Amino acid sequence: MTAAVAAPTSARPKAARRVLPLLLAAALVLTAIAYPLSSGTARDTVSWTIVVLGSLLSVVHAGCSHGVRTAATLLALVALTAVAFEAVGLATGVPYGSYRYSDALGPTLLGVPFLVPLAWLMMAWPSWLLAERLARSVRPGRRRATRIAAAAAVFAGWDVVLDPQMVQAGYWTWAHPRPGLPGIPTVPLTNLAGWVLAGLVLMALLDALVARTSLPGAPRIGAAAPLLALGWMTLGGALAHAGWLGLPGSAAWGVALAVPVLIVLLVQHRRNRR
Repeated sequence: MTAAVAAPTSARPKAARRVLPLLLAAALVLTAIAYPLSSGTARDTVSWTIVVLGSLLSVVHAGCSHGVRTAATLLALVALTAVAFEAVGLATGVPYGSYRYSDALGPTLLGVPFLVPLAWLMMAWPSWLLAERLARSVRPGRRRATRIAAAAAVFAGWDVVLDPQMVQAGYWTWAHPRPGLPGIPTVPLTNLAGWVLAGLVLMALLDALVARTSLPGAPRIGAAAPLLALGWMTLGGALAHAGWLGLPGSAAWGVALAVPVLIVLLVQHRRNRR
């Protein structure tokens, strides 16, 4: 009788670990929907809320799925890496090209708005989780390198969609925006190259971090919530760019970059069902 009563109680933390990330992802999606429907200071508030929810989702999911130590070191690692790359970029133009932030993003550290490391955190963890899934079919000897490369590519690809939107909002500007990707005249190719480089460094560090800090007995709650956020911010963002924001070029690139990933995931799913 005692065991029967205790079982539901012990199951509550497990249920909470699964539900909380999904609730945060749902809140992020709903807030992101509000972005193209808002303007002015209301849009600025929506932008801040999206980034805060996304970064919180990354930390909470990392803690629920890999343990508190992984979540804490994820936060520290991404914040330090982001500030380092961004501060050097602002001071030297390397590796992204010459750019500057507007005052709309609020307080800064070494010239880097506090919002920026949070945006990196929002993007980094889902990118690594997606890459971990994409690399599962690769043979073990090449799996780590493939995972890091794929995570860096997803990390940089996400920025292809988001950067034109942020430039349009006036959050930062580029001194020399050309040459850029076809259809995106406001963001230089140097920015994409810089994101690939930053992504490779960050994902190599993040991959080592997860390997060293994950608790062996930590519950595996799945990656549905972060992947939902990643998918919506890419494909949902592309829809918003095409339908409301007047950014057809980045919309097309968002779809073009997402399709190969979706194909790989579909192929993996079909193989697993056999």
